Amino acid sequence: MARMSRIVITDCDHPTIEIERAIFARAGYEVDLAQCHTVNEVVAAGVGAVALLAQYAPITDAVLAALPSIRVVGTYGASLDNIELPAAARRGLRVVNVPDYGVDEVADHTIGLILALTRGIVALDRTVHTGTWDFRSGGELRRGSGQQVGVIGLGLIGSAVARRALALRFQVVAADPRRPAVEGVRLVELEELLATSDLVSVNTRLDLSTRHLLDAAALARMKPGAYLINTSRGGVVDQAALVEALRSGHLGGAALDVLEREPIAPDDPLLSLPNVVLTPHAAFYSRESLAEMKRRAAEAITAALADYGPLGQG
Repeated sequence: MARMSRIVITDCDHPTIEIERAIFARAGYEVDLAQCHTVNEVVAAGVGAVALLAQYAPITDAVLAALPSIRVVGTYGASLDNIELPAAARRGLRVVNVPDYGVDEVADHTIGLILALTRGIVALDRTVHTGTWDFRSGGELRRGSGQQVGVIGLGLIGSAVARRALALRFQVVAADPRRPAVEGVRLVELEELLATSDLVSVNTRLDLSTRHLLDAAALARMKPGAYLINTSRGGVVDQAALVEALRSGHLGGAALDVLEREPIAPDDPLLSLPNVVLTPHAAFYSRESLAEMKRRAAEAITAALADYGPLGQG
């Protein structure tokens, strides 16, 4: 009996892939799960496959050149920064993602990180656990209504963050030349946002135009003592420059769910800074959002493959 057409999940850190497996099986595909980190590993795993579903693995021009059977490339979640889109376009391949899942989760997580910083929650917790019972151990805290949140990127998530911040009575400004304003949010240029905001929330996508958008020069323009929150992609922020801005005292602190290199290395200097709150790329996660992301990623791939005829053979 001939082998069914095959879809390869290049990498996945989820507990199971049963949702994807069931959807692919109903459409007539078998699925193989790999754990690829490099171009060579993706090529080795993808030989003969008609589609790739990637989490973080690199899908580059070299990968696609080596895998001529590929018709569709998909990614878990919204980001496409691990896929070389021009290379896929040149080959007429479909690229699919899940751009609008987990909006509430990421926005809630962002607000949680903002409150963790502005209310000194992490520092207070740490001192209680080490035997200190002193409300001053969280530093000099300020009322939220007297602080400004600057949101970089007013897509679905950025807009949701802005609305939540407004509900908590923060003043809110935003920088995004491509989006209309959210009611109650003043649109400003990035330079003004950085110079005037007490908290800067990064909610823009990562692409060539936004990689290291917050470099050393941009961080230096931030208001002294301000906080940086990033739940978007680590590459939007120059991490080395951020460490220096924190060490120098120019920035008051940072809360990061995403890093340039994940998982974090044991010797990463961020781990030694007491004014940094770190979470492990978890902002997207809830039981419901994980299931939705997996289902919709698999359905998008099978729908795209259907355009090529039975079992993806175009």
